[in-house]
Amino acid sequence: MSSDGESGTDYLTMRGRDYPSLRQFTVFLENRVGQLLEIVRRFEGSNVRIVALSINDATECAFVRFLLSEPEQGREILERAGLALIESDLIGIELPLGPQPLLQVCTALLQAEVNIVQAYPLLNTPNDRPAVALMTDNIEMAMETLARKNFRILNEQDLKFDDD
Repeated sequence: MSSDGESGTDYLTMRGRDYPSLRQFTVFLENRVGQLLEIVRRFEGSNVRIVALSINDATECAFVRFLLSEPEQGREILERAGLALIESDLIGIELPLGPQPLLQVCTALLQAEVNIVQAYPLLNTPNDRPAVALMTDNIEMAMETLARKNFRILNEQDLKFDDD
């Protein structure tokens, strides 16, 4: 598990919590052609890169969820654009080696009676290993359970790019 000691930053101080979660930004877009491109272009020329993306399309709007390499700067860019957004905490998990890594994750969470609400892959990960971002109904219990079972929990530092 990545710990706050590695980055030299206390998570409780930074985020009001004592666990290394990832920040997800959900943006509400009008369901029109080109809306996603307009959002993605806003990060052009900045150090912010999209490291995970999920889109849920509805009749009149779409919900676009981002994990960003530079969440503070990314939030500023989205807010300056006047976009309605919601910030949520997710868990980043490096998938273990083996034929069914998601089975191991799901089994661990089931044993703790924690439900997965959202899940999607991370595009940039340390060690070039597969990883997922999960929203659960009890993030503290999920992180404690996964750490106890020796899963590597990712933090925001793990999503940064070396060439930034």
